[in-house]
Amino acid sequence: MKILLIILTIFLTSCKLNKIVNHHGIHNLEIKSKELFIYKSNINEINKLLGPPSSTSYFNNKILVYLERKTSNSKLHKLGKKKLISNNVLLLEVNNRGMLVDKKFFNKEDINKMEFSKKITNVDVGKRSFIYKTLSGVRAKINDPLGKKRGTITGN
Repeated sequence: MKILLIILTIFLTSCKLNKIVNHHGIHNLEIKSKELFIYKSNINEINKLLGPPSSTSYFNNKILVYLERKTSNSKLHKLGKKKLISNNVLLLEVNNRGMLVDKKFFNKEDINKMEFSKKITNVDVGKRSFIYKTLSGVRAKINDPLGKKRGTITGN
């Protein structure tokens, strides 16, 4: 009985010591980004090293966005909330020939220091136009339920 209790105690305490880390995106993004060189690396090397991007943007040049996010469960007194370990973003700008022309790496601290616009977009105009279109369609069906008043027929 004592042996079973000792084995059970060791098993249960070892489960709590293992930290579970949830990983999303490219593993070791910062280390892999150091292997890319401006005006030397091309789009094929980027795809081979990092795989497909999380997001792309097409303006004058093509911008590839790669993400890495690591979270873990917090301690018992935080009631199991997720703790953010790392949040990395790599922005790669590629010209129309496929060469890397710019590389920017942002970690969790850099992202927290960024300032975003506080402006709010007014959406009332879009809602009014949607409601107006919907009601005008309903009004047209009420006025002409069979669709016969679309044109006037002139007869002899």
